[in-house]
Amino acid sequence: MAAPRPAGAFAQAVATLTDTLSRGVSIAVARITLTGFDTHGNQLPTQARLLGELADGIALLRTRLQSQGRWDDTLVLSYAEFGRRPRENGNRGTDHGTANVHFAAGGRVRGGLYGQSPQLAGVGDGNLPCAIDFRQIYATAIQSWWGKDAHNVLGGRFAPLPILKT
Repeated sequence: MAAPRPAGAFAQAVATLTDTLSRGVSIAVARITLTGFDTHGNQLPTQARLLGELADGIALLRTRLQSQGRWDDTLVLSYAEFGRRPRENGNRGTDHGTANVHFAAGGRVRGGLYGQSPQLAGVGDGNLPCAIDFRQIYATAIQSWWGKDAHNVLGGRFAPLPILKT
């Protein structure tokens, strides 16, 4: 009897990926999307639901990849095309901004907060200053994970983040 499918499109995509990997398929990069974070209004319940889906999906990914002996060979990185402003707008949401949070997971990822806590004093135009250039996250994957030179891909030198155990 087949195991029940997880609830939600994100968890179902995770299950499809891990089912594929369980068949011995080798995949260098997989992209799974969770949309809906562009919340200009009524943000609190939407964000709570989406972050719950993300957490459940990543937990499922970890459980399944650990059972396959693949978790230590997996690097999970989140990304977003824009950040959010810290100030709530008139619709109980937030508008597009410059800074964002990214998550990393995997058996060789060092836990912790990298960068700095948001500096809310003196935000001025409503945008938080960026503590880490997003290209450093990509440099981490390209250089520290794959062992490749990221210079040509990123159009410059960006220091990888110290988020990986050796």
